[in-house]
Amino acid sequence: MEKAERTRWDGATTRDVYHQDTLARRELLADAARDADWPRVFEQLAQNPDWVNATRVGGPSGFTVLHQAAWHGAQDAAAALVGCGAWRTLPTAAGERAIDVALARGHKSMSALLQPVVRHPLPSPTLTALESRFHALIRADSHGLADRHRLRLPTLSVLTELTEPRMYFPVPGMYGGFGYRLDGDSLVTESSSRVVGGSGRRHRITVEATELVAQGFV
Repeated sequence: MEKAERTRWDGATTRDVYHQDTLARRELLADAARDADWPRVFEQLAQNPDWVNATRVGGPSGFTVLHQAAWHGAQDAAAALVGCGAWRTLPTAAGERAIDVALARGHKSMSALLQPVVRHPLPSPTLTALESRFHALIRADSHGLADRHRLRLPTLSVLTELTEPRMYFPVPGMYGGFGYRLDGDSLVTESSSRVVGGSGRRHRITVEATELVAQGFV
């Protein structure tokens, strides 16, 4: 079976942007993963496949279900999660990938499974510089919404493991968000709001600069 790929960044961390039913189901998923209740985890993911990379809303650890599987040493569950599109490059709040969590817990047999497959390698300093500039752009173009909602901003290392290195980041209250993709050693971004005509802005971000290359196209 071909591995699914998830390309939506879920950055909302404040509970007020979610419906109560969604919050309740997200809590069920997070609790089930914490408790190693894998049948319940996959029951929730069958209904909400994009949640495979979600964290507990407002939780401090930044653990996804894959991080929890790594912590528990649940190899079969982890393999199924990777098949569902779990990102192996995604770090926790402490900067640990699933493979780091597994090794810290002594689950060395999971190393091969959890080792990220990087399809678009970039030097770490390049990724760090692009990410820093991208985060600054998000804060500027979201008109304060990123800070108001305490958004978890995108981790660009995730792009390096996708077959097509592009993702979308919806911003609560913006009625739109940011599409972004790797283009060689640069990042191309497009931001827009559905309720503001001509709001589209395209930027090319390099290590050296953030350049506005088009606007008004949405």
